[in-house]
Amino acid sequence: MFEQTFKNIDDILHKDSGCGSELDYVEQTSWILFLKYLDDLEKDKHTAAKLSGTTYQQIIEEKFQWHQWAAPKLANDKIDHNAKTGDDLVDFVNNELFPYFKKFKGNATNANTIEYKIGEIFSELKNRIQSGYNLREVVNLVNELRFRTHKEKHEMSHLYEGKIKNMGNAGRNGGEYYTPRPLIKTIIKVVAPVIGDTIYDGAVGSAGFLVEAFDYLNTKDLSASQTNILQKNTFYGKEKKSLAYIIGIMNMILHGVEAPNIIHSNTLAENLADIQEKDRYQVILANPPFGGKERNEVQQNFPIKTGETASLFLQHFIKILKAGGKAGVVIKNTFLSNTDNASIALRKELLTCCNLHTVLDLPGGTFTGAGVKTVVLFFEKGKATQKTWFYQLNLDRNLGKTNPLNEQDLAEFITLQKTQASSENSWTLNTADLDQNTLDLSAKNPNTPEEAPLRAPSEILESMAKLDEESSNILNSISKML
Repeated sequence: MFEQTFKNIDDILHKDSGCGSELDYVEQTSWILFLKYLDDLEKDKHTAAKLSGTTYQQIIEEKFQWHQWAAPKLANDKIDHNAKTGDDLVDFVNNELFPYFKKFKGNATNANTIEYKIGEIFSELKNRIQSGYNLREVVNLVNELRFRTHKEKHEMSHLYEGKIKNMGNAGRNGGEYYTPRPLIKTIIKVVAPVIGDTIYDGAVGSAGFLVEAFDYLNTKDLSASQTNILQKNTFYGKEKKSLAYIIGIMNMILHGVEAPNIIHSNTLAENLADIQEKDRYQVILANPPFGGKERNEVQQNFPIKTGETASLFLQHFIKILKAGGKAGVVIKNTFLSNTDNASIALRKELLTCCNLHTVLDLPGGTFTGAGVKTVVLFFEKGKATQKTWFYQLNLDRNLGKTNPLNEQDLAEFITLQKTQASSENSWTLNTADLDQNTLDLSAKNPNTPEEAPLRAPSEILESMAKLDEESSNILNSISKML
């Protein structure tokens, strides 16, 4: 049901002059879906309150509730087809609906409430659908969707993830927002967070790491106290870009986290010296942007000066991780071997302050369109690295948009990582054996099977002569038969 509706919505938005790309389709679908989701959420809370003998106070005024402006009903409970449309609908949405929801941010009791998140979303977004008739068609389609049962919410969140993935091919750096979900799930299985851990992503993007961590921890046997901890005191993130920030919040809400602790902020603008113990987290899961550059004034916030954003993020993650805390961070594979002073200093910092126990070396094509090779660094803070286990993911196919990474590709890695066993694809490197001047950690597999040595030119020519002789004999035999 949801999938076909999404396709129909995209077809409508494709015709609208205000929406030019997949990014616009996701953005515009998001705010309409969100308001329908809120309507169903309030219905659920109203029902729950009724069953418990209490009263639920609606957070949205009557005039701005979904059933009033989006899907008004007649006395016989049928949809009123004289509902606002055309210019009337666009005027209402732009001049009344959005301004109303923007005020929620200022009126909320604190930042960790759904009211505050509503205000943030509508402060950052604007309606781009220029035709009120197109907007009416989209609203009517969304009105047919339901977010009441667990199955409906699961299907909705799964398809929303699919739309986020499509952003990677839509320009405007859309690919920064999406990390392949099989890779995220694998990283989480290795890091293995537990209820009570605080989980942080300082480059949150579409919140893929936090969403998957929520799904990993949100088991059926949780107590009411554990559920509350998971909802309110577990997931934290920061995001610099407006669209990614909004989609991250939306993604978490649609997956079941009502008031995500995600802040619209440039993580790298924070001075590392200002981070205190109360600011630290027990688990870090992240994929900072590839190849970004930061200004000189931002670099002053870090002891190791570099314009490479991923290297600045790694410094941030090391500093903000609690002692004994665990991390899984995706980074360009050149981090392992770059010979510039900043890269060498950063490797020394990581190996001295943390136990870099595992490195997953990923093949090219893991990140569609990124054009770089990456590795995943798994480390624990609090003691220096003595040895590091490497796993090189060697696949018998080329990865790409039509042939993406899947969980089965990473199954052997998860199995071997538990014991850090050696294999054709894995090996252990002792820190004492490194060049202490460069601390080069290049992933050079010593267990790769040796290839057969190349034959000498004379041997190749001799083989060619024999083949020519055999061919000549066969042709002579055929000639005699004719």
